[in-house]
Amino acid sequence: MKTKTETLRNLTGQLHLTGIGASLDDLLIKVQQDQSSYLDFALNLLETEINHRNSQQLLKRLKNAKLPANNDLDNWQHNRQNGLAKQQMEQLRECVWLEQNFNILLMGPSGTGKTFIAAGLCHEALKKGYKAFFRTMEQIIYIIKMKEITRSAALEYANILKANLLVIDDIMMFPVEKKQSVALFNLINHLHQNASMIVTTNKSPDEWAKMLDDEVLATAILDRLLYNCEIVKLTGKSFRLDNRKTIFEKTPSKSHTFVKNKQQ
Repeated sequence: MKTKTETLRNLTGQLHLTGIGASLDDLLIKVQQDQSSYLDFALNLLETEINHRNSQQLLKRLKNAKLPANNDLDNWQHNRQNGLAKQQMEQLRECVWLEQNFNILLMGPSGTGKTFIAAGLCHEALKKGYKAFFRTMEQIIYIIKMKEITRSAALEYANILKANLLVIDDIMMFPVEKKQSVALFNLINHLHQNASMIVTTNKSPDEWAKMLDDEVLATAILDRLLYNCEIVKLTGKSFRLDNRKTIFEKTPSKSHTFVKNKQQ
């Protein structure tokens, strides 16, 4: 004969209350220890299920977002003189701009943190419940090319169209064919009134026309991106070059040791 606990666990399974089912033993122990009221116990049950579902939904959004591994803005070095103050970073992390369908254009040389900031802000949006995607320019062009051919690309394109935030990393890094240029414009044209975009680039707007081989189309894309947009110009030395790793141990050379001994 089943115990009441087993029956309750079976019922949570039938109702797909997986959060309650997984934590049922702990919840029952806690209610006995705290001598909680029926109302408090019911509240704990529902809160447990809601927290579980929120956690599962976040994991799903993170998986679909395809963020690069390094995306924790808590690791951002605020002391770096790169064109973005600590107060500005904190304001961006609040994600209020998403409610206004505001865009962010991150410009600057390679290694100044454009991708890291874009990925970090995308992660912040995901944690706040927004539907966000991180894609490189190369990936976006591939999806555009393949959406009429493969079901997976068509599904991914449809999901991007419903996003609250799309990050396009390294936009205009390489030349784009005419057909894909038009399709890129159509994507940006759809999103600019319905979502926010974060775009990173090391190309000036003047160079976008060369990458697209179409000044009119480049102007139209920029017009939509820059309509509601915060332009952040990052400066400074390359973080990757300053923190370049080596396979060799960092030991003083023989000549350096010899000179040092001579001076002594």
